[in-house]
Amino acid sequence: MINDIQQDALTRMNKSIESYKTELLKIRTGRAHASLLDHVMVDFYGSMVPISQAANISVEDSRTLAVTAWDGSMIKAIEKAIMTSDLGLNPNSAGNVIRVPMPPLTEERRRDLVKVVKELTENARVAVRNIRRDANSDLKALQKDKDISEDDEHKGQDLVQKVTDQSVAKLEELLQVKEKELMEI
Repeated sequence: MINDIQQDALTRMNKSIESYKTELLKIRTGRAHASLLDHVMVDFYGSMVPISQAANISVEDSRTLAVTAWDGSMIKAIEKAIMTSDLGLNPNSAGNVIRVPMPPLTEERRRDLVKVVKELTENARVAVRNIRRDANSDLKALQKDKDISEDDEHKGQDLVQKVTDQSVAKLEELLQVKEKELMEI
């Protein structure tokens, strides 16, 4: 039972870390990459779909993305979706291809992005701590129902704490890497 709770907590913490990594990918570092537009939603014939389902996204050069719409009539909708996204990009359409230039990052913008990354990291830490709290309350419930002894509950809490510490350390490591990447010129 204790191992099941620990394993469940570990699985959920790993999912939180993966979600955090996905969020970090959205924060650009001045280089163009196709996953930058993954969360942009386009009005595709009345339903909102990810841009990847309405167009092909490729990297033209280190500072430019090329977005090719599957359907030529969708160019304006895709361009509008990119413009209104939270990325601060200005797409230019040329026939069937929309070029999205990446503006250079200023020192101030880099610092702002580091603040955003730190905020995301704190949110991920909170998620991990909530998972730890849930696991500990499950252990307490088992002990209250006399399914496990008090010593087993404490051992279980220690195991959950070790998993939590490992997860928080992983988040810190990812934060340091992203922060270094953002402050590079």
